[in-house]
Amino acid sequence: MNLRKWNRILHRDLGYFFAGMCIIYGLSGIALNHRHQWNPNYIIQQRAFTVPESISKDSISDTYVRDLLTSLNLGKSFKKYYFPSLGNLRIFIEHGTVTVDLATGKGILETIRRRPLFREINFLHYNSIKKLWTWFADLFALSLIFLAVSGLFIPRGRSGITGRGAWLTALGMGVPLLFLILYFR
Repeated sequence: MNLRKWNRILHRDLGYFFAGMCIIYGLSGIALNHRHQWNPNYIIQQRAFTVPESISKDSISDTYVRDLLTSLNLGKSFKKYYFPSLGNLRIFIEHGTVTVDLATGKGILETIRRRPLFREINFLHYNSIKKLWTWFADLFALSLIFLAVSGLFIPRGRSGITGRGAWLTALGMGVPLLFLILYFR
């Protein structure tokens, strides 16, 4: 077999083998690029409410807190409470917090839950597992380099690296270089 044929075979087989990894890293890359707009790992929701009567810090008890949570349909999720400042009550519940301004009676219920799919793929992208996963991720990275280089030599003629492919490759390399020049200038 000649070199071109081996190049096509390896390019095809590695492409099939790492297709799932490309999707995982692509999705998590988009999610991580936009983490200033949304939390890719968790869904955080806030709901405002008002406590009908004002209450002083001294009259807060476990019973009051449990009654408040029951009125918010959170009765069985109570963990503990404390006062982060003189006029504020913070209640820890399962998967969130409740904060009440004791002077105004205004409160915020904040819940947090894991975002399905994205949390798991971001976990892989962050390389939180280490050891064996690091070796697999490094193999994937090396394979991406091979796929990029070997893909340059698959088409022949005018569409190949000696024709239109050269221009497209130069443009594709120019875009990140332009951003680096603009950023570090």
